[in-house]
Amino acid sequence: MGVRVVTDSACDLPEDLVAKLDIEIVPLTIRFGSDELVDRRELSTDDFWRRLGESPVLPETSAPSAGAFEETFRALADGGADGIVCINLSSKLSATMQAAQVAAKAVHDDCPVEVIDSLHVSMGLGNLCITAARSAAEGASLESIVATVLDQRERTKLYGTLDTLEFLKKGGRIGNARALLGSMLAIKPVVEFKDGVVEEAGKVRTRSKALRLLVDKVKEGPVENLAVLHGNAPDLGELLGMLNPLVSRDEIVVGQIGPVIGTHAGPRVIGVTFQTGT
Repeated sequence: MGVRVVTDSACDLPEDLVAKLDIEIVPLTIRFGSDELVDRRELSTDDFWRRLGESPVLPETSAPSAGAFEETFRALADGGADGIVCINLSSKLSATMQAAQVAAKAVHDDCPVEVIDSLHVSMGLGNLCITAARSAAEGASLESIVATVLDQRERTKLYGTLDTLEFLKKGGRIGNARALLGSMLAIKPVVEFKDGVVEEAGKVRTRSKALRLLVDKVKEGPVENLAVLHGNAPDLGELLGMLNPLVSRDEIVVGQIGPVIGTHAGPRVIGVTFQTGT
C-alpha cells in the first residue's frame, strides 16, 4: 500500500483532487452559536458561506481530537499502509497539529507516522499535500516524502487580499498585520502568510489594484505549483485571466476556501500560493 497522506480540512483541496490522490482529511468543527457542525461532512463550503452571510454571530472553529486522528491512522495501518505523512495547518493558529502528534505516538508501534507543521493554511497547506501524495504514488519512502515536503514548505509563498480585516480582527488571527487596522475602511488589505502567521504585504485603494499586486508577486518568479484560493470571490475569473500569460490555466489548481479559513478571512477573500523556484 505504500505511504499514505493525511491532512485536515483547512487544506481547501477540491474534493475531486482529494479522491484522485487518495488523501485522507480529518475535519475540524465549526460552531455557529450552539450549532456545531463537522466540516465537509455536516457542513459544505457553499452552506458555510450562505450561513456566514446570515448569521448574527461570528462562527468559531475547533481542532479535531487526537482520537479522530488516531482513528484515521489506525484505519490506514490496518489497510496496509507502510507509513503515514500527516501535514497540518499552522501550529501557530490551531491545536490541530498537536492532536495529530498525540495520535502519532499512540499508533507508532503499528505504523510510523510523521507529522509536519505546514506553517500555512488553505492551498498553501493543500499544495504540500499534493506533492506528498504524488510522491507516495510514485513509491517514494516515508523519509524521502518528508524531506521533499519540508523543502517545499520553505519555498512556499501565500498572498491574499481581503475584503475586510474585520473577520481576522474578531477571530483574533490578525497576527502581525495589526498595523492595517487603523485604515482598514479606506484600503483593500493585502496580506502574506509568513512563518505561520499573517503579515502585512501591501495596502491599495481598490480591489483591481489588489489583484494586480497578487499577479505581481507571481511575476517575481520563477514559480512552481501555482494555486488560487478564494472564498466565493466574484472576480475569480478575472484573476485567472490575469495569471494566464504567466501560467497556463490547466496548470493552476483552484481551491475554494472552506469554513476553517473562511471563518477568519471572510467572504470574497482571494489569493495565490506557490513555491519559489529552486
